[in-house]
Amino acid sequence: MFRLVFVMDIFNRNVVLAKGGIRENYRPVSDSSAVCRTSDPLEILEILRPKEVYIADLNVLQGKGPLDMNAEIIREVSFKADTMLDSGVSSSKDVDRALSIAGTAVIGTETGTLEVIKDSISRNPGRISVSIDIKHGKLLKQDPKIPEDPFEIVKILNRLPLKDLIFLDLDRVGTASGFDPEFLRKLAESSAHDVLLAGGVRGMKDLFALDSLGIKGALVATAIHSGEVSPEVMTLGLKK
Repeated sequence: MFRLVFVMDIFNRNVVLAKGGIRENYRPVSDSSAVCRTSDPLEILEILRPKEVYIADLNVLQGKGPLDMNAEIIREVSFKADTMLDSGVSSSKDVDRALSIAGTAVIGTETGTLEVIKDSISRNPGRISVSIDIKHGKLLKQDPKIPEDPFEIVKILNRLPLKDLIFLDLDRVGTASGFDPEFLRKLAESSAHDVLLAGGVRGMKDLFALDSLGIKGALVATAIHSGEVSPEVMTLGLKK
């Protein structure tokens, strides 16, 4: 079944809407959403009722305010939906913190090292998702041991018991600008794990297209708030 994962970028305990991955330009989701008039994460959850949620903790990711600012509200969200948390993991301690408040920890190539990825997955099999982070067509990474080529990263990860592989194109986040179908087909074919796309989904047609490419799910926020994707898809799935 194709998975639709609802994205909530949380800053100062409120949900903000992404635009092109420029985090400082994010605005409260209630300013523009067609489906909810609140920016409170728990109220949004009650309105939309997603099965799966991806949370980016922007206070931690941007180093702004107390790093535990959003911890309690993220924990409450995780009680109501299967939650994966991106909090800019760069150490095993960061992973432990994320798993103390959410079911799944996301380790992105932008911040995580290959050593931390391997160690965290071995200690927490099935509870770690790895995000291949791309911006301006280039892999975001700090660890020289992480290959530049996404397909080489996939080869390494195929040997590890991670939960999911996320392909995150930051240039496309919040832009409804589509995606590269041939690249995604090859990525899905080369991965031993479910591949989820983050960024670029325009509407229902894109979800069916991704499903046909072998992509197992999509992380979506803008298309939900614009009304291009019905919130019902998050609970009922794609009707073919």
